[in-house]
Amino acid sequence: MALQQELVFAPLGGVGEIGMNLSIYGLGTERQRTWLAIDCGIGFASQEQVPGVDIVLPDIRYLVEERKNLVGMVITHGHEDHIGAIIDLWPKLKVPLYATPFTAALIEAKRQGEPGAPQIPINVIPVGGRFTVGPFDVEYVPVAHSIPESHGLILRTPLGIVYHTGDWKIDLTPVIGLPTDEAKLRAIGDEGVLALVGDSTNAVREGRSPSEADVGKCLAELIKSAPGRVAVTTFASNVSRLRSVADAARACGREVIVVGRAMERIVQVARETGYFEGVPPFRSLETYGYLPPDKVLALCTGSQGEPRSALSRISRDDHPEVTFNRGDRVIFSSRAIPGNEKAVGGVINGLVVRGVEVITDRTHLVHVSGHPRQAELEEMLSWVRPQIVLPVHGEALHMAEHAALARRVGVPKVATCQDGDLVRLAPNGPAIIDEVPVGRFYKDGRILVDAQARTIPDRRRLGFAGIVSVALALSEQGELLADPEIELTGIPETNAAGENISDIVYNAVLEVVENLPKARKRDADAVSESVSRTVRSTIAREWNKKPTCHIHVLTV
Repeated sequence: MALQQELVFAPLGGVGEIGMNLSIYGLGTERQRTWLAIDCGIGFASQEQVPGVDIVLPDIRYLVEERKNLVGMVITHGHEDHIGAIIDLWPKLKVPLYATPFTAALIEAKRQGEPGAPQIPINVIPVGGRFTVGPFDVEYVPVAHSIPESHGLILRTPLGIVYHTGDWKIDLTPVIGLPTDEAKLRAIGDEGVLALVGDSTNAVREGRSPSEADVGKCLAELIKSAPGRVAVTTFASNVSRLRSVADAARACGREVIVVGRAMERIVQVARETGYFEGVPPFRSLETYGYLPPDKVLALCTGSQGEPRSALSRISRDDHPEVTFNRGDRVIFSSRAIPGNEKAVGGVINGLVVRGVEVITDRTHLVHVSGHPRQAELEEMLSWVRPQIVLPVHGEALHMAEHAALARRVGVPKVATCQDGDLVRLAPNGPAIIDEVPVGRFYKDGRILVDAQARTIPDRRRLGFAGIVSVALALSEQGELLADPEIELTGIPETNAAGENISDIVYNAVLEVVENLPKARKRDADAVSESVSRTVRSTIAREWNKKPTCHIHVLTV
């Protein structure tokens, strides 16, 4: 009996979380499937939970195992949560990569900015283009979003059509790029759509997302009315916002200066791909201090409070060339990504203390989301009319609200899934039929660290309870040849009674070594174990925390 042909879907990242988007679609039987990957993004790490780590990458071990059956990777748009892992992970797969011109240029610019990054050939597909990858007929659908050339994907297969929305909204007046292609989406609705796999980020919000053009008008008014210097921070990739700011600056006779490497890279790519046509060249950073305050506008990185970003450094008065003073105005044309609120608040407070006026979306329309609210989701479903809706791209609450909305408007079948769930879409879908391996890696400096490794838990423990290093020199008979050397890191200098903790540890080490039986004194491992146990218990008695202990025993 022949095995049944199936169309399946599995998220390897980006479902039940914000960021780290990577999905796969499979065609074939249970024993042999052909796979197509969609996007390859990063997530952003919390310093409190993952100290020393900035970004998180999906674990692609399953794709490595299935590499001979993986026919390609298609990129929907150029945001970091959709392309940020390509440079680190593509070399493990080396499959054909497909992207539109702006996204391809962004990937290449990012690659050139990383020393030792591999060459990555990209198949450049025109905006709205259609192409074939293995058994998948793929068509790009232009959609409005907060970066040029964002696309949904029509995946035509022998078992039905899937519309993978990517990130999108309905904006009839985008500043740059095309509006969401209603005609093409209505046409596939008429053709018959098996499943819509869709963005859930703003499913909890009623109504519609305001237009990018409305933000541009508000920014222009705020820039025009500013008495001193003006700075605008936003997501570097939001080329529409950057263009709106540049146009407003020109109308007010202000010179634009870009502050921050990530934004410099985006501006360069936008010019190369024609999205800054008619925008005069920006001035160099060196000119900032020579321009009159009412003639300068700084475009700064740091909208998410990143500690090494331009605006964070400026807020700490730590930037070598840019300062803000009383009477200057800083506009946060962005919203904090969940988890970044504390860092953003720290930057804002640092600016306010310096007398800078800070404007956010709390009081002015200086930012709009690039994701659909409920009325837009309903409109999309009325165009596409899918048999199945599978919410993705969001946390559990977002996906649950998206699912509830789909049921409310009459979608016949609605299901939710999590990273690693293998969902059969056809035939007889949706159904979770299996699991595939998933996980995450941390980008720690230049090294990828498995989230299951001890590295980060050890670092958290060090941050919580510090470390004690003890060095001992013993004779072969186990006698101390010199005073113990003790170093305490991250541990209070004195206890509650004002006694020096280092002295207390020193005395405890001497006592334990002197009182060991002769046989154990001659065993370096036994000495190390006894000293470690004594040091931990001594500090726990004085501080109520147990530090990590490193004991070095040298036998001479």
